[in-house]
Amino acid sequence: MGRKRVVMNITLIGMAGAGKSTIGKALAKRLDYTFIDVDRLITDRTGMPLQVLIDKQGDSALLRFEEEAILGLGQVDNCIISPGGSVIYSEKSMVYLKNISKVVFLDASFRSIARRIPNARRRGIVGLRDRSLKELFEERLVLYNKYADFSVKIRGKENIQGIVDRVIRLCFMVES
Repeated sequence: MGRKRVVMNITLIGMAGAGKSTIGKALAKRLDYTFIDVDRLITDRTGMPLQVLIDKQGDSALLRFEEEAILGLGQVDNCIISPGGSVIYSEKSMVYLKNISKVVFLDASFRSIARRIPNARRRGIVGLRDRSLKELFEERLVLYNKYADFSVKIRGKENIQGIVDRVIRLCFMVES
């Protein structure tokens, strides 16, 4: 006889352009959860778009604000958390997120990421000053897989609700 696993929060990780915000909002709506956009918390706190923050203060400033925003979430329940793609560079943030949520890697191909963010250098992506988007993608792939409880392969023109269904099935699976 199986027992239903109760999950109070779900964190979506992946590259910029993987669909964390779009899928996260749809997931939050379906589950009647609160959607937390960590990039939005950072821009609200600093008063600057992410790319302006990087241009003025560097990648390390964005990483610091991201870690502070995540560790400052406190006790959250019934939330879908969408951090920036660089969250995996902070072990403290990832340990915290794994403690409060199920972490789901939205695994989109490099081709689809490159297609979805043609102006990557204006998107506020940590690491693009000294590496290409492809190099960042390959570097981060290892870390996304390291921290993910589950991975959801994002296929080409897949329906958002289909992805939401798969995330829900993984996070609320019946265990034997």
